[in-house]
Amino acid sequence: MEPNYSAENKFNKLIIVLSVAIPMVVAILFSFKLKDFGINVEPLSFLPPIYAAINGFTAVLLVAGVLAIKNGKRRLHEIFMQTAIACSVIFLVMYVAYHMTSDSTPFGGVGAIRYVYFFILISHILLSIAVIPLVLFTYVKALAERFDKHKKLAKITFPIWLYVAVTGVVVYVMIAPYYV
Repeated sequence: MEPNYSAENKFNKLIIVLSVAIPMVVAILFSFKLKDFGINVEPLSFLPPIYAAINGFTAVLLVAGVLAIKNGKRRLHEIFMQTAIACSVIFLVMYVAYHMTSDSTPFGGVGAIRYVYFFILISHILLSIAVIPLVLFTYVKALAERFDKHKKLAKITFPIWLYVAVTGVVVYVMIAPYYV
């Protein structure tokens, strides 16, 4: 079957817009609380363990997706990867909802662990921004049936996305003792 270049090209501009807009919108929403707009809602303090679990589940889905494709199970790979994308979107919605209703929790660790925490947190945040276009371009390459390009880009996307998913759990575990 001939690769679908028009489908790929159609999405490239949208991916670029989303790759810029999503981090900007998250940063803007992160700086506002619903109470600032007169919306009185209880803090959604139950969300962090849920979205940490979603990050963990995303990591499992990513590994399962790679194993599926290595074993020639393309449809299973597609399901795992589409579910991982859906989980990432659900995570993002919950993360923003939590931060729009709750104050940020400061990390209370001292000494070397503080530097470890902030290294993990900062690398997690920066790579979570970088992974947006990587995931979307990788996915569109598959949709366009440009599997040679998909595979090449997936070799970059996979370890970064996996790192973001795993470090999301690590950040939660490290900060959980300091939640009020």
